[in-house]
Amino acid sequence: MTIDIITPTASLFSGEAKQINLPGSNGSFELLENHAPIVATLASGNIVIVDSQNQKQTFEISGGVVEQSANKVNVLVE
Repeated sequence: MTIDIITPTASLFSGEAKQINLPGSNGSFELLENHAPIVATLASGNIVIVDSQNQKQTFEISGGVVEQSANKVNVLVE
């Protein structure tokens, strides 16, 4: 799936991954390929992306929103 993590001033990540863990406002959750469409708010915490080689990248955020549809994940963060 394709993931884009964007702040008001920069792009933190843009690329392919097999999993993303997010700090949701109602608790942490993960998105995998072919996940049902979702829109959710995010709390402060860490976003963890796992790529196809099982390498992890972590991004600390203070909040935001995520939208996923058709294996495209857009994350707008502060």
